[in-house]
Amino acid sequence: MTLIKFKNGSPVMAGTRMPYFNDLFNDFFENVVNSDIRKGNVPQVNIRETDTGYHLEMAAPGLNKEDFKISIENEVLTVSGEKKSETSEKSGKYSRKEFSYNSFMRSFTLPEVVDTEKIMAKYENGIMMVDLPKKEEAKPKTPREVQIV
Repeated sequence: MTLIKFKNGSPVMAGTRMPYFNDLFNDFFENVVNSDIRKGNVPQVNIRETDTGYHLEMAAPGLNKEDFKISIENEVLTVSGEKKSETSEKSGKYSRKEFSYNSFMRSFTLPEVVDTEKIMAKYENGIMMVDLPKKEEAKPKTPREVQIV
C-alpha cells in the first residue's frame, strides 16, 4: 500500500491522471527555504503608544547604525537599511569572490499629533528604536477644577 499526500483535495490534474508532482516538490523544499527570504527580509516592528508619544522598535541584528537611513517626507516616516559585503578567497589555481547585498525599507504614515521636529532614533543591540513624541497640545492634560462664581 502506498500513501501519497495531495494538497487541494484532488489527486489528479484537470483532464489527466497524473498526480500533482509540484506538491511533492513543494513539500520536500517547504522547510528548506526560509520564509523570511520569501518575504524579502523585512524586519519586524513593534509600535507602542504612551501619553507622551509613540515608540517604534525594529529588529535588525547584524547591521551598524551607519547602515540605516531614516527620513520624513509628507508625514511619512521611512526607515531603510542596506548592508553590502564582499569576500574573496584564493587557493592554488582557483579564486572565489562572493558578494552579499541585503536591503529593506519600511514606511509608516505618521498621525497628525506627532511632532516631526523632535523625532529621535538610536540603534542598540540589534534594535533600531525611534521615539516619536506627541505635540504638546495632543498630550493629555491634568484635570482642573473650575471655580463657580
